[in-house]
Amino acid sequence: MNAFRNVLTAVQWGFLGYFILLNVIYLGLAFIAVFRLRRYMGGMSAAERVYSHLQMPISLVVPAYNEAATIATSIRALLQLRYQHFEIIVVNDGSKDDTLATMIREFELTPFPEAYRVQIKTRPVRGVYRSLKYPNLRVIDKENGGSKADASNAGINAARYPLFYCGDADSILDPGALEHVVRPFLEDPRTVACGGSVRIINGCSVRGGVLEKVGLPRNPLALVQVVEYLRAFLGGRLGWSAVNGMLIVSTVVEAGGYRHDAIGEDMELIVRLHRMLVKRGQRYRVAFIPDPVCWTDAPEDVGTLKKQRMRWQRGLAQCLWMNRELCFMRGSGAAGWLAFPFFVLFELLSPLVEVAGLVIMAIAFAMGMMTGENFLAFMLAAFALGLMLSTTSLLLEELSFHTYPKARHLLVLFLVSIVENFGYRQVMSVWRLHALYQYLSGAQIGWGDMKRKASWQQ
Repeated sequence: MNAFRNVLTAVQWGFLGYFILLNVIYLGLAFIAVFRLRRYMGGMSAAERVYSHLQMPISLVVPAYNEAATIATSIRALLQLRYQHFEIIVVNDGSKDDTLATMIREFELTPFPEAYRVQIKTRPVRGVYRSLKYPNLRVIDKENGGSKADASNAGINAARYPLFYCGDADSILDPGALEHVVRPFLEDPRTVACGGSVRIINGCSVRGGVLEKVGLPRNPLALVQVVEYLRAFLGGRLGWSAVNGMLIVSTVVEAGGYRHDAIGEDMELIVRLHRMLVKRGQRYRVAFIPDPVCWTDAPEDVGTLKKQRMRWQRGLAQCLWMNRELCFMRGSGAAGWLAFPFFVLFELLSPLVEVAGLVIMAIAFAMGMMTGENFLAFMLAAFALGLMLSTTSLLLEELSFHTYPKARHLLVLFLVSIVENFGYRQVMSVWRLHALYQYLSGAQIGWGDMKRKASWQQ
């Protein structure tokens, strides 16, 4: 019994140490982000004066599968971007709904006999359409390839410009987004990719493709995701960007094609970029800007949210395995020696450690091997660290972009930062652990239909 007690005690302390180290690293990234953000905000006006007249042409690639509910609004938002040299390529990936018919009707599309270059192999293209109203809008109609990557590659094949953005049909870009994300390419020729912050559009008001009013969603699931996105982008990604350790980018990319078999094709491409460029001995930079450049539709029901988070976890596992050579690779810097091990230990394996730790502590408490005071002290410590991280992200948002203009918005988000620790985060860990088990067991899981309410459209 004493040996069993000692093992339980060691496991408890190990779990506590793991959790504290995880949150300390996140807080460290958040504090790096504070200084990075101050420097970024301080240099914004000067950069705008220097680079406002310099623009690089961009191809905007938008894969669409069963997006009839949001596709027209998304395209209108892209057409109204404050940028001179860009083209829009929407890829209808064999949609079963009225996605193609909606675009033909809304944008006066007509078949166009264009020479289509197959640089990256994809599923066959059935036709190319061009808008009679908007000369810079084209639509590629293709057979379903079973992944966003296949549709993205078809759009890249049709792109006229080497710099491209690959987005989602359920998202809209801020009118000044392209001006912001292009700036790192102009400032530093070593830049090979750049990402920007993503915000939740649920609760906002969009009319004619223009974001008219920023608000908070009434749906509790979407509301919690507002805090999650602030924490991920203003804390984690901005911190990793400061040391060139960014492994995830969700916007502009200058590279080759996506892997059609990758679940998380955007992260896989960036990690592959790190690995390939390190092998070549090429100096490079993966940039991140904190500007809220993209607004996305968040899941509002449990089933859709579960599918999304499990897909993200499987994609993370697959990406890290495909590019495992980057870990501790000579010359890989922060990407290979810090970011990659961190993602393995504290992103990929965290649901296993968290769920197992909570179960073991519950068993120890039930068997009288852990006092109520110790159990409560641990839970309070975990809660305090999580709340501190979320509060720091809210503070960064308020001191920089002030996206949510009303004081009650900040109060609501602060309260959500408290409530999410009691059940929501634990459920996320269980879902992610299930997804990790599915990946390790080799289970074949489909993409899954994502329900879109698009209640923000007017």
